[in-house]
Amino acid sequence: MEFMRSSYDGNYNNGRMEGTGEYTLPTHTRYVGEIKDGMFHGKGVLHFPNGSKYEGTWEKGICKEGKYTFSDGLEYKETDWDYCDGKERRFYSERCNGLKPAGESQLTDRYPPRAIPDGCYDSGDGFYDPSTRVVKDYDGNFLRNADDQEHVWIVRTCRKSWDEFIGHCPRGNTLEEN
Repeated sequence: MEFMRSSYDGNYNNGRMEGTGEYTLPTHTRYVGEIKDGMFHGKGVLHFPNGSKYEGTWEKGICKEGKYTFSDGLEYKETDWDYCDGKERRFYSERCNGLKPAGESQLTDRYPPRAIPDGCYDSGDGFYDPSTRVVKDYDGNFLRNADDQEHVWIVRTCRKSWDEFIGHCPRGNTLEEN
């Protein structure tokens, strides 16, 4: 079955998705689990393209309880969460593997960090091009158009590619050739 770039591989009952199966959304997010009357119902797992997952119990398409696990294995906790809370600012990989030696900065949880295309920003789920205001995933697939609020947030807070000169330029030297 394919509907609006979604796909389903699994059991049917009277022409409706029912039983166990795998439903893939246009964003490449996959639900693997139990389905009843065409809706997520029972135990199931949402697998996100970035490698993270959400395991939950669903009723008529609504998740009633579950657990989110980041792609690096960190499990989110609603209570007693001590990761990136203001007191603890290390990346999860630094908590697991220790800090890098002095002089070797770790800019992201991924080491080495992804190379950002010229003029773009790493928005956390893909690359943002401010000239088109489009966010594409790390494989180059369209994710969304950024509204004004997201544009301002990304430009102000996210890592940018090195497309401009910064730092000291000694007197007599110029960055441009004459």
